[in-house]
Amino acid sequence: MPDSTASQTRSSLHAVAETLLAGPQFRRSGTIRLRALTGGFGTVADPDIRVVGSTLIFGGEKAPLSGTTIGTLAAALGLEAGAPTNYHDGTGAGTGTEIDVDAGVAAHLADCYAWGDAALRRLEPTATPVLWPEHFDIAITVDEVNFGVSPGDSFLEEPYAYVGPRTPHTGEFWNAPFGSARPLSGMESGPESILEFFAEGRDRAALD
Repeated sequence: MPDSTASQTRSSLHAVAETLLAGPQFRRSGTIRLRALTGGFGTVADPDIRVVGSTLIFGGEKAPLSGTTIGTLAAALGLEAGAPTNYHDGTGAGTGTEIDVDAGVAAHLADCYAWGDAALRRLEPTATPVLWPEHFDIAITVDEVNFGVSPGDSFLEEPYAYVGPRTPHTGEFWNAPFGSARPLSGMESGPESILEFFAEGRDRAALD
């Protein structure tokens, strides 16, 4: 699958998450938090808006996320498009932003979020993983260390798990500007491998 397809799908889903899920939810319920769902992701409060595969779902209506724009999607489902007003570190998407989602890439990213969610819940059972719309990563913070899974970004153009201590650390394990990153493509057992990486990061953050 071409990298451009993966990149386009990721950026399209990110824009949708910001402008058609987090934004409407923030305006009605005052929170930007999203969550991983089977096959995709969705809001945590009213209104109940979901992305499943390459489809946007709201109020019993569905709209395909292919060959369209944010504005067209909003009009089709009766949503007010627009990112939350309480942060400024997102995609900058607007109603004219073009959306094109490959179903295969979307399914893979949904799996990555699901693996991350499962690993994070096992790492810290008292924490609730959050899919943050700013960077489109699912994460928790434990003892001033961030643990999460990103679908890919300017640092690494593929899904990866990360450990990010708020205090900088040095050493071979700490291979990223924000801490440590490991591509999910090298984690053959999915959640189990991610959990092992998180646990190692937690231990190293406490010692290094």
